[in-house]
Amino acid sequence: MAKVRGAVVVDNEECKGCNLCVVACPTLTLALNRNVNNKGYHYSYMENPENCTGCSNCSTVCPDSCITVYRVKVEQ
Repeated sequence: MAKVRGAVVVDNEECKGCNLCVVACPTLTLALNRNVNNKGYHYSYMENPENCTGCSNCSTVCPDSCITVYRVKVEQ
């Protein structure tokens, strides 16, 4: 059976660092970056990309729709 790997792409300049995606992530993939964007917000990023399953919970809860989730099947 193929394993599904995910990738989260965050629009750093649109992210306002609300932390909802970090809380919604069941695999602890996301975190808030220590760096800030041009608006002064700590934006989210994939701290543990190997954990991502592509569940898209983060994208669903994002109030600004600045998260895109991709899924790829990986053969074992």
